[in-house]
Amino acid sequence: QVQLVESGGGLVQAGGSLRLSCVASGSIFSIKRIGWYRQAPGKQRELVATITSGGITNYHDSVKGRFTISRDNATNTVYLQMNSLKPEDTAVYSCHISWSIYWGQGTQVTVSS
Repeated sequence: QVQLVESGGGLVQAGGSLRLSCVASGSIFSIKRIGWYRQAPGKQRELVATITSGGITNYHDSVKGRFTISRDNATNTVYLQMNSLKPEDTAVYSCHISWSIYWGQGTQVTVSS
């Protein structure tokens, strides 16, 4: 069983930056793809960004050029660097191992205008 623990959320003004971290309880070296998702109040959860074991990344159109996903296999951590944040980025952000049941508990990101 794998546990995912996110951190790094908070309140930031529009235009600011945050870096989210997702630490896995086990090795992520063999995980084919892992990613960040977000869910805003009253909206469906949406994919934000994913990264494969080979380092191939994929982003939601709304965050391209502003967010960067990365992974550190040595520390079993996946990061989401978020720059130029907008109020519409406000949501609970969770990490997820693709094609699995494993989700983190989420971390709240609030961007004020």
